Amino acid sequence: MLPFGRRRAAVFFIVVSGLLIFSQLVRLDQWDLSSSLWQTEPQAPERAEPRIHFQTFPEVYPVSSLIQLPTSTPSPIPKIQHDFEPETASQSKERLKRLGAVKKAFLHSWKGYKAHAWLQDEVGPLSGEYKNDFGGWGATLVDSLDTLYIMGLHEEFVRSLRALITIDFSASNLATLNVFETTIRYLGGLLSAYDLSGGQYSLLLDKARQLGDILYGAFDTPNRMPLARWDWAAGQRYHGQTAQSHILAAELGSLSLEFTRLSQLTGEPKYYDAVQRITDALAEQQNDTHIPGLWPVALNAKKLRFTEDRSFTLGGMADSLYEYLPKEHLLLGGTTQQYAQMYEFAIEAAKEHLFFRPLTPGNQDILISGSVRKSSFGALKQDPQGQHLTCFVGGMVALGAKIFSRPEELTTARQLVDGCIWAYESMPSGIMPETFRVMPCKDPHDCEWSREAWLKGIFDMNHKAAGPKDDENKVAFAENWVVQAKLSQGFTEVMDKRYILRPEAIESIFILYRITGDRRLQDKAWQMFQAIEKAARTPISYAAIADVTVNDPERLDTCESFWTAETLKYFFLIFSEPSIVSLDEFVFNTEAHPFRRPA
Repeated sequence: MLPFGRRRAAVFFIVVSGLLIFSQLVRLDQWDLSSSLWQTEPQAPERAEPRIHFQTFPEVYPVSSLIQLPTSTPSPIPKIQHDFEPETASQSKERLKRLGAVKKAFLHSWKGYKAHAWLQDEVGPLSGEYKNDFGGWGATLVDSLDTLYIMGLHEEFVRSLRALITIDFSASNLATLNVFETTIRYLGGLLSAYDLSGGQYSLLLDKARQLGDILYGAFDTPNRMPLARWDWAAGQRYHGQTAQSHILAAELGSLSLEFTRLSQLTGEPKYYDAVQRITDALAEQQNDTHIPGLWPVALNAKKLRFTEDRSFTLGGMADSLYEYLPKEHLLLGGTTQQYAQMYEFAIEAAKEHLFFRPLTPGNQDILISGSVRKSSFGALKQDPQGQHLTCFVGGMVALGAKIFSRPEELTTARQLVDGCIWAYESMPSGIMPETFRVMPCKDPHDCEWSREAWLKGIFDMNHKAAGPKDDENKVAFAENWVVQAKLSQGFTEVMDKRYILRPEAIESIFILYRITGDRRLQDKAWQMFQAIEKAARTPISYAAIADVTVNDPERLDTCESFWTAETLKYFFLIFSEPSIVSLDEFVFNTEAHPFRRPA
């Protein structure tokens, strides 16, 4: 039996803990919810993974002074969204029908997650098993909070906030955290839900601050560059940690929106200071790389040398670094021109070296954003590779065209978006593959379709070393290869035939629609949604698919949190009233989490 003093302390602790939890619940119950909500709370599957606890240590490399949020007079930011005309009755009926179908798809996914993987990271859409690859903090739940709010699912939103109370960000099933993924999914999700709900749920900001303070430990290095893969449990326990000599550009340069918004909301400058130091280093070396204006895929954060690698792309491993340049300008309200200048350097280099027109059967005037590598002899070699990930570029260019007064680039943005639409429509499944190659036109103004030229291009790009030498046999060889590889016309290779429920194509279609008001983009979005619905739906949720080059593809047992956080959100928003999450009021992070722009 406990001594009286200890019993009294234990009772006091239990009472205080209960009151704290009760106060959180009272604060959450803003809507008049029925008591049945409490009787149907989903239960979390029992955790099997051991939990690793974060420990706080004194900073080894503290900063002497903090960079403050800029307070200079803001430059005017032009209006972004189109002035939409009132829709007709038939247009409204069609739009609402599509909107309802998207919401139904989300509810199907959400029901499967609640039933099989509540408070876990992801649900297996085939097996019903759960996965915890992102810290085990309920990635799908936190990532989808703002989607619930946007879709008007307020009871589910509040239920999720009640579950959020139980999530402890100081303990994880992973010894090494991916700082980038944790920031964009969790921190972004919490801040966005707080902004969208008008700041009425302090729990969201409390959790964001807790997570931000944990992630801030990854910046405790001699040059304040963060670790991308961070052994957070060890931390500074034995010795000071140092930044990595090989870090992906996207992982280093895509933390600014989330940390800036956390500083704006808390008034604590250390988060903004952390990311602004990265921006200053990137800006200093931007025009010293092997392609001035662009940063290579791999950066040396340990030695603060960002000019060593020779590979360049706007696709995977670099993508959101560029995406965040115009978006950080918006989030800072135009109070600094640094991000505008960085974006202008980058977009000029991308137009010259990365964007190209492919040879297509319909002679479409489209663009693909490819990759380039510079040899040690100084020659640039283009890789005409398309990626689903690069489909964000059209939306980025459209946004930059508006806010930086570069109207001629709206045409470029449309060509890039049309390139992704073409890739979707060219596949038998109606869905674009992860990665593929096409044949670039030598002259974008002289790009007339020739089947023979396409077949010769396939041969030269894939079989030149081992195949026949004369043109006639080259064409015959390539014809046979087209059948074996199931190549659609215009494609020379499909390296990764999967579709993993990615959002980038619908993201750019949504942004371009909100900027131009072109209702034909809604029709394209609907075609994409129907194709995904047909190929990916399972009894539990929606699944990644193995091969988009066939009509009835195999489904894979994976459904990442971005399906409900990004893909379905963008599909919902393109069929919503334009005032819902207006681009003139919000800016989206790379996980589709809208942050409120300063008034």
